[in-house]
Amino acid sequence: MPKTLTLWGVGTSRTIRAHWALHELGLDYHCKPILPRSGETKTPEYTLLNPRQKIPLLQDGDFTIGESAAIVAYLARHYSNPNVSLVPVGERDFARWLEWCFFIVAELDSTSLYVMRRHGLKGLAHIYGHAPDVVGKAAEYFRQQLRHVEVALSDGRQYLMGDQFTSADILLATCLVWAIDYGVGVCDVATPYLDRVTARPAYKESVAVNTVKSDR
Repeated sequence: MPKTLTLWGVGTSRTIRAHWALHELGLDYHCKPILPRSGETKTPEYTLLNPRQKIPLLQDGDFTIGESAAIVAYLARHYSNPNVSLVPVGERDFARWLEWCFFIVAELDSTSLYVMRRHGLKGLAHIYGHAPDVVGKAAEYFRQQLRHVEVALSDGRQYLMGDQFTSADILLATCLVWAIDYGVGVCDVATPYLDRVTARPAYKESVAVNTVKSDR
């Protein structure tokens, strides 16, 4: 069967989400290893596909979708099967899954971690300006919002949705790795959880694909 899936983008905590979902589902795909802020997202070819000039971007035949969480959700809904499913089936479980996905993207990623990335010396302060007070407040907000995760995981569940690993775990784990890298720290119950999910073969495979090669 010819490859119909193409994923554009490597090298970030958001691109790895799409790679991870693809590997969890065992899908054959072609990787276009372009980087952000390298000029590669501003070529005429890529801009035609994605006028936002952001990565990641997934092509599935004649269908194109951007935004890491949307890509992961699309793959979970479209390619899950009885053997591997990244999305719960039950109506209320599906609603809870949506809640987790929206919470992680809105409160942990964009409102907290990406603010730190934009204004921290370790991130994009050279572009957006260094703002240590803003970075400190964003880190504090992240820790406050992580309380929701702490309460959920404290009941002994394996994953956010209980015994089923879903795409919500992909979103959360990438945020936790990101937070640790930025020195924010995570709650105690998140540490064994993160160890579990990052021990998955698909995660290790996605890290290998997502890692920027030194000869680029």
